[in-house]
Amino acid sequence: MIRITDTISLQDWEVTEVFSRASGPGGQNVNKVNTAVTLRFEAARSPNLPDDAKARLKRLAGRRWTTDGAIVIFSQKHRSQAANREDAEKKLRALVAEALVRPKYRRKTRPTLASKKRRLEAKSQRGQIKSLRGAVRNED
Repeated sequence: MIRITDTISLQDWEVTEVFSRASGPGGQNVNKVNTAVTLRFEAARSPNLPDDAKARLKRLAGRRWTTDGAIVIFSQKHRSQAANREDAEKKLRALVAEALVRPKYRRKTRPTLASKKRRLEAKSQRGQIKSLRGAVRNED
């Protein structure tokens, strides 16, 4: 069981792990031991996640979201299987926790009358400065 928040945790049946040989650090150990982990989370079928969080999770997961509604996370950063498993679970926890946060509602605002006047006054002053940059004519 993977704990996300105090109220939400992912059950064992929702998460599957497959181990394979990893590239990268490890020396001869790389050729013998399955240290890379592919973690698969059945997000669309998860009863613990609200529907709005699932929609945000799909957007956040991007290419990691499969057509059947699962998230696939791959980790091969470390030399040991346990460290890679922990890394993949940490990535999944962070992704789901970010999806659980509801975005702040943006309230539309209008500029005040005073700010509109200040902006127009600044524009007219700037226009006067630019008009004075023209060629100087000699009136003799």
